[in-house]
Amino acid sequence: MGRMAAEDEKERLDAIRETIKSLPTGPGLYFMKGAQDVVLYIGKAKSLRSRVASYFQPGADLAGTRGAKIVEMIGKVEAIDFLETKSEIDAILQEARLIKDIRPIYNTALVDSKTFPYLEITTREPFPGVYITRNPKSERSRLFGPFTGSRDLRAAMVVLQKIYKFRTCNLDIREEDEKRRFFRPCILYSINQCTAPCGARIGRAEYRAIINDVVKFLQSKRSTILRQLKQDMEQAAAARDYEAAATYRDRLRLIERLDDRGTVEENVQPEVFAGDPSEALVKLQRLVGSERPIRIIEGFDIAHIGGTETVGSMVQFIDGRPFKNGYRRFKIKTVAGVDDYACIREVVTRRYRKAQAGEELWPDLVLIDGGLGHLHAAEEAFAAMGAPLPAMASIAKREEDIFVHGAAKPRKLPAHSPVRKLLQYVRDEAHRFAQHYHHLLRSKKMLEGG
Repeated sequence: MGRMAAEDEKERLDAIRETIKSLPTGPGLYFMKGAQDVVLYIGKAKSLRSRVASYFQPGADLAGTRGAKIVEMIGKVEAIDFLETKSEIDAILQEARLIKDIRPIYNTALVDSKTFPYLEITTREPFPGVYITRNPKSERSRLFGPFTGSRDLRAAMVVLQKIYKFRTCNLDIREEDEKRRFFRPCILYSINQCTAPCGARIGRAEYRAIINDVVKFLQSKRSTILRQLKQDMEQAAAARDYEAAATYRDRLRLIERLDDRGTVEENVQPEVFAGDPSEALVKLQRLVGSERPIRIIEGFDIAHIGGTETVGSMVQFIDGRPFKNGYRRFKIKTVAGVDDYACIREVVTRRYRKAQAGEELWPDLVLIDGGLGHLHAAEEAFAAMGAPLPAMASIAKREEDIFVHGAAKPRKLPAHSPVRKLLQYVRDEAHRFAQHYHHLLRSKKMLEGG
């Protein structure tokens, strides 16, 4: 390394170390950023300052402790950004979501389709079951989570079932089924861990009361049960029954760990709730009048961030599933003020410039978040480019009207329509992707040029 290069390297590291001094000492996420503000790596930390500082300690053996790829990455870092979180749990959940969205080149974990589990209570069933699942059975179930640790959740589930004796089987139990009286319950009934609604050992009203208690328990601070477990532990210890005391202690810790979770609304895992898109894609082809199957859908949304910045987003779905490598975010460059139509024209033009030059493939369907005016704005962008029009549609919020290019009137599809559900999924994913940094990073600037 020459003298000038060495001086530049020292200046780079000194600037980063100076930034680290101002980092919070609490939990959160840190972002290693390279040239042009591109995020190279996202990590979580119990203490942001000490964790980030460990990468830049003089004489630190990063190659030995963290590997050659991290050494390579540190050599490209030009800036550090951060996001404080309320807890380590929030940091874990937000890290996973951001890595899936941004896909930094030095994050090798969490970029796949793995999701965090939920505790699902099928409250719409006559005799609801309680399950640990990564694929909820119904959007109408009562969900708690996502949880960060499946092993602790499974252990807590065993404790809860011993207390409340709810069912965890997948039997279809109907109150009017007279044959239930002759059904032999499983071993969980014999060891007093289930009330056996399958064998009519409990009535519907009494069982529903148990489920209501479980819901209240999961919503509350659980003080009554925690107090009882603590009392049992202390009594066992006083009687020198240390094995029983340890059991109560472990149960106490497991119940407390039920708070290690996010919320369904804040910690969105949209991939969890997607159905089979096969039927929807066939019907969608007919809806938009396409001569070719609909395989690639690209959805667009415009978001106004804090009144100071406007962002366009594009999500890509292949065969009805999100393809995260195809996602793009655009910082609006040519539009002043709030003008969604002009923003759509800009984003569509920037997106399909390369496709027009033959450098990228055209999608089979372009979907715009909005009404007829938004669809016309996208059509105008293609016309101004002199580009061929792909199949195009837009879906408006509230009424959920679907406007199709060339059709005089909007299509109103029933709520259960697989086509409507798929288009809503694409639209909602584009909206979520556009808004996500705003909700998490507020005024921090982590937008790709596009």
